Amino acid sequence: MLKGVGVDLVSIERIRRIHERYPEKFMQRVFAAAEIRKLTEDPLSPASLAARFAAKEAVLKAIGCGIGPAGLAEVEIIRNDQHKPTIKLHGEAQRLATERGISGIELSLTHEPPFACAVAAAF
Repeated sequence: MLKGVGVDLVSIERIRRIHERYPEKFMQRVFAAAEIRKLTEDPLSPASLAARFAAKEAVLKAIGCGIGPAGLAEVEIIRNDQHKPTIKLHGEAQRLATERGISGIELSLTHEPPFACAVAAAF
């Protein structure tokens, strides 16, 4: 049963500027430690960074809290062997999802300049 849907659209250029101006602060605020390690080894393009940012917002909306009670870095995006993005929740995001009976989240990301978009469905 569908328990929530979230969508987010961001400007690739806006995310690029923020990341360029405040690289460390941006990474710490947006990404989980495991994601930061991976991105240090294999950096993403500005479009892919923006899509990941949008994905995290969409996931938080799908679990029904948005940014505030839970942070972006509590949503970890992992690509499986088929390059499909999967979600691992941490901290308050995980607690809220469990409390709301959410057992999984499907995610779709896309980018076409000047925007990046993500849709998340919680079930």
